[in-house]
Amino acid sequence: MTFDISEFRVSAGEAPKLNKRDTRATTGWDSNDKDGGKQRVLELNERLEQLQELLWAEGKNRVLVVLQAMDAGGKDGTVRHVFEGVNPTGVKVASFKKPTDEELAHDYLWRIHHHVPANGEIVVFNRSHYEDVLVVRVLDLAPKSRWSKRYEHIVNFEQMLADEGTTIVKIFLHISRAEQQERLQARLDEPDKNWKFDPGDLIMRERWDDFQQAFEDAIAKTSTNDAPWYVIPADRKWFRNIAISEILVQTLEGLNMEFPAPAQGLDEIVIPD
Repeated sequence: MTFDISEFRVSAGEAPKLNKRDTRATTGWDSNDKDGGKQRVLELNERLEQLQELLWAEGKNRVLVVLQAMDAGGKDGTVRHVFEGVNPTGVKVASFKKPTDEELAHDYLWRIHHHVPANGEIVVFNRSHYEDVLVVRVLDLAPKSRWSKRYEHIVNFEQMLADEGTTIVKIFLHISRAEQQERLQARLDEPDKNWKFDPGDLIMRERWDDFQQAFEDAIAKTSTNDAPWYVIPADRKWFRNIAISEILVQTLEGLNMEFPAPAQGLDEIVIPD
């Protein structure tokens, strides 16, 4: 069973209207079929593994996956579940946290460009260059006269990557304020999750509405034909994994990849004892 991934895609120039999107939606799937959903993820894991091997073997295409979300939105869980079983040789995860002094001494894209995928690779950005129009904007870390120009910079940067052969998939994990509260509380209540809790998350939570508006503007201004945003209802983790896996599998299948032709004379070779 598959579904139309365009349900989640934000077309170029379109407003995502986050406040009207149901974060518990299971578009294209029975909301009561959680077990079936988990089984589907396993099937998609296997297919993604096959496609990643083909991507690596062909060595012509590059894939960049951008993950953004509110705190506790499920970025780490997405990486863990969606890419389970995929060969780590050809898949890399780049996590972008608070910039270092060296990074701050350069333009904001300097630390990003070094991590984009090479031929045959899938690279997942866990947070990304979008922090510079999200956190920077909401916390007033730079004047509006500076960060407001970055939407155009980002569009141009991503278009350059696309023109050079990178397939870009940008995913916003859309959770509700109530779901975030539950997940943050779990980090306090469950000892093995205490390490995940950052008191700073509470400061960010106080600015919930400001962040929602920042995401709204960022998605609307930077979703393009070659670097589209997908807004994924992410309160239900099992459905989140289905939706993102479907998007990646269908995107990779759309590359029409082929294994390289084998060397001649292989049928005549016999491995000696």
